[in-house]
Amino acid sequence: MLAVTNKTIKPSFVFTPGDVRVRSQVGFEPERRGSHPYLGVDFRTLHSRAESAGSIPARRIRRLFSFQRHLLSSRLLRGAPHLNPLHILDEDYCGQAKCMLEKVGTWNFDIFLFDRLTNGNSLVFLTFHLLNQYGLIELFQLDMVKVRRFLVLVQEDYHNQNPYHNAVHAADVTQAMHCYLREPKLAESLTSFDILLGLLAAVTHDLDHPGVNQPFLIKTNHYLAALYRNTSVLENHHWRSAVGLLRETELFSHLPAEDSLGIERQLGSLILATDITRQNEYLSRFRTHLDENDLCLGHASHRHFVLQMALKCADICNPCRPWELSKQWSEKVTEEFFHQGDIEKKHKLEISPLCDSEANTIASVQIGFMTYVVEPLFAEWARFSDTRLSQTMLGHLGLNKASWSAMDPETSGSSEEGESEPGRPTEEPSSRALSQGSQET
Repeated sequence: MLAVTNKTIKPSFVFTPGDVRVRSQVGFEPERRGSHPYLGVDFRTLHSRAESAGSIPARRIRRLFSFQRHLLSSRLLRGAPHLNPLHILDEDYCGQAKCMLEKVGTWNFDIFLFDRLTNGNSLVFLTFHLLNQYGLIELFQLDMVKVRRFLVLVQEDYHNQNPYHNAVHAADVTQAMHCYLREPKLAESLTSFDILLGLLAAVTHDLDHPGVNQPFLIKTNHYLAALYRNTSVLENHHWRSAVGLLRETELFSHLPAEDSLGIERQLGSLILATDITRQNEYLSRFRTHLDENDLCLGHASHRHFVLQMALKCADICNPCRPWELSKQWSEKVTEEFFHQGDIEKKHKLEISPLCDSEANTIASVQIGFMTYVVEPLFAEWARFSDTRLSQTMLGHLGLNKASWSAMDPETSGSSEEGESEPGRPTEEPSSRALSQGSQET
């Protein structure tokens, strides 16, 4: 077996203690969209018992949502993807995109501009660049054609119809993850294996996101909610979809079976950490480690936990970006909320919190999310990594919150009250935080 550290290749991989049972996971089946053999037929429709309840006709609710948005979404119909999506771009655009990648580690990196310059292929080219920059393709002896195909399929399986949860969001999270991996404490401690896992998790963390939240899937009795027993439904689906693509492209087929299974398990551990319903659990554990000063990044389990926290930060870092970028993300995520609310209104379902466009504004949604979810997390991250980047993120967060407060005077007073100790609110914000964050993440 291979073991990867920062500089050398040794005879064995080193996994966290929980990974010694990977042999028992041989029967694990990934969840893949479009992988079933029925050409052009979508058997994964939204199931509802509403018809028997006499409220919503089943035919209407089945049309309401499906993970396969197009007739040609089946892999069998689509065929192999193009391996060079930039072939239709002129030299000027390619040159500008390459120039931007030279500054991919800066916090004000404009992912929207980069996506335009790459003709909508930001996730593919940014990730491929980072894998090369870290030397991971050579170090792990990855087939470049398989890497490119994997990234193209990942980008393809994000829904561009989603205003927020799409491939550009995944690229943005991946770029943020890169910034965190470069922080001194992490750069000095993480192995190349850790870095590979962190980047893969960022790339796939919202794979095949439907554009609606978990409560929507549960109350409409979607098959995924039943499959994962109403627990981390979306996160489990993202993980299983990622595993499906890893196996479909055989990206790690050259590794021993137990090693590739270990990668899949740890990838799942990172993606599942983005479940906002477990926000307080992770935050409390992180805070305890910092209070007791017992984080030892020489231990694989502690490094893995820090990667989980880094991914959580990257996933909800939009309020910490410069205003011109943060504002665009806020508008996109609220548009997605309100679109879900419109569907719920149309089909006479209970409207989810923050999804009613008549009762909420972009400003009110963002102020609540910043106060109860973002500020506590990034305050603790700044305790862990007290660097210029951390202070920059907190600075943008404060300025952006003030900007939204100025647009929504009714919430400005309440938000100001919570600014004194953002990292440690006096009340456990579980109910409000989870309702806010479950939709943005």
